[in-house]
Amino acid sequence: MPYKEKKVEKLYYTIGEVSEMFKVNASLIRFWEKEFDIIKPKKNKKGNRFFTQQDIDNIQLIYHLVKERGLTLSGARKKLRDNREDTYNNYEVIKTLNQIKTMLLEIKDTL
Repeated sequence: MPYKEKKVEKLYYTIGEVSEMFKVNASLIRFWEKEFDIIKPKKNKKGNRFFTQQDIDNIQLIYHLVKERGLTLSGARKKLRDNREDTYNNYEVIKTLNQIKTMLLEIKDTL
């Protein structure tokens, strides 16, 4: 039976890595940290931020609401406060549908 390597996931990501993931400035990530209480990165003695996977998932949800759906910051904050679970579930459905669309387009191109 062949050996399969496990995908190694980091426990903590720097603000530079997170901003690179979303292709935004690090200052925007810091601003969202102040505006939304669901983003709580760990900080070391020097003040460097270290984001967990949960923080990245929350940033991804905020990015979807603000950048992709065009909500204002107060609108996104209200939506997350009122029904965070429904908002997250809707985002997951949209993400899955986009993955299916990409896969179908790849299949179409190979035919």
